Amino acid sequence: MSEAAKTILLVDDDDNLRRVLEYQLSEAGYAVTSVPDADEALRELGDRAFDLLVTDILMPGMDGIELVERVRIRYPDVAVVVITAHGDVGRAVRAMQLGALDFLEKPFGRERLQVSIERALEFADLRDENRRLRAAVQQHGSFEEIIGSSPALRALLADLSMAADSDATILLLGESGTGKELAARALHLRSRRHAGPFVVVNCGAIPETLIESELFGHRRGAFTGATEEHAGRFERADGGTLLLDEVGELPPTLQPKLLRVLQEGEIDKLGADTPVKVDVRVVAASHRDLEARVREGAFREDLWYRLNVVPLRIPPLRERVEDIPILAEHFLVKHARRNRRPVPRLAPEVFDRFQRYDWPGNVRELENLLERLIVLGRSEEVHADDLPAALREDLPRYGGARVELPPGGIILDDLERSLIEEALRRCSNNRSAAARFLGISRQTLLYRMQKFGLR
Repeated sequence: MSEAAKTILLVDDDDNLRRVLEYQLSEAGYAVTSVPDADEALRELGDRAFDLLVTDILMPGMDGIELVERVRIRYPDVAVVVITAHGDVGRAVRAMQLGALDFLEKPFGRERLQVSIERALEFADLRDENRRLRAAVQQHGSFEEIIGSSPALRALLADLSMAADSDATILLLGESGTGKELAARALHLRSRRHAGPFVVVNCGAIPETLIESELFGHRRGAFTGATEEHAGRFERADGGTLLLDEVGELPPTLQPKLLRVLQEGEIDKLGADTPVKVDVRVVAASHRDLEARVREGAFREDLWYRLNVVPLRIPPLRERVEDIPILAEHFLVKHARRNRRPVPRLAPEVFDRFQRYDWPGNVRELENLLERLIVLGRSEEVHADDLPAALREDLPRYGGARVELPPGGIILDDLERSLIEEALRRCSNNRSAAARFLGISRQTLLYRMQKFGLR
């Protein structure tokens, strides 16, 4: 037995047999909880985690077959062994088809019980280890956590794959909720630095008075309240990757210090006399148009050039609607298991609404919505009436974009100009990308930009 005792939930309506089995399993070193019926077993499983469920099949009320079926859906990591009466092997086989690892046919002795329990727990441990190994292989060898197969996503994955095996500074541009941190983590795990740390700092979430110390660290006594030495995020990321999320929010006073790190590979800790060398690959991310921030004087131009070595744009969800079904399936399974709920089905009209919606919160909004539907769901199938009001609206769509026409009408030239400006903004003023986004040639885009006086 391992140092931490394996936990077993025992379910049997026969009080005498249940007490005997509980005693035998406790004597063998297991932590045993015993209950007389399936309903109480589900309550126990909802309250705490168990390594193994041992259940009789024939019980009043909910029988063992239905209990096994529910456990495999709600608690898939729990190993299961069933107990069956003599001559009722057919039900035991049905339980194993549902996921039980072994069955005990009455009457059985202590040794048979011990062998069955050990075998089931060993199999469960091996299964969990294989999952961990597969996850590690996927993390280091692929971008499997970035889900989808749309053309926009495939283009991004190709760029990420090319950029990962380098130390070049990466700038991830995209709206909030598109998965910039996920892309940065994938870059790190695919790089030569994958064994090193991956450190994240949100430049817009830390007060301006603290961010210098948080990024670069400080010596003891550097300022009032600095009672001990503090390692900043750059030091913690030494040998690995540092994600500077929302880098456009970095205060102007700290931008020269970040530029120095990128140029010289060393940081100036507060209160230190000499600089500290660091070996860090920087990935920056922003939902803001940094080039526009440069024009406004809010962001240093030389820092912008240092960060913009390899710019990669993360497409919003409305540009990859083909990925919504597979994303939905992934999030449904993930959050059903996390919240100990059955996985609901999505009715066809729900997917139709999903395809017609703009998703201003992108993938994060989709994930949050699906978790809410799981937690508050009252049936096995989700229908359009279960969706928030914004997804139930019937607004006309043109080429994948929602357009709400005002009652007084519009001026078509104004609409065209607005569409071109928005496409340029989303594509960081890359005219070739904006032309592809609008479905026109680059020459046509240049002509229309000249027509509207856009530079």
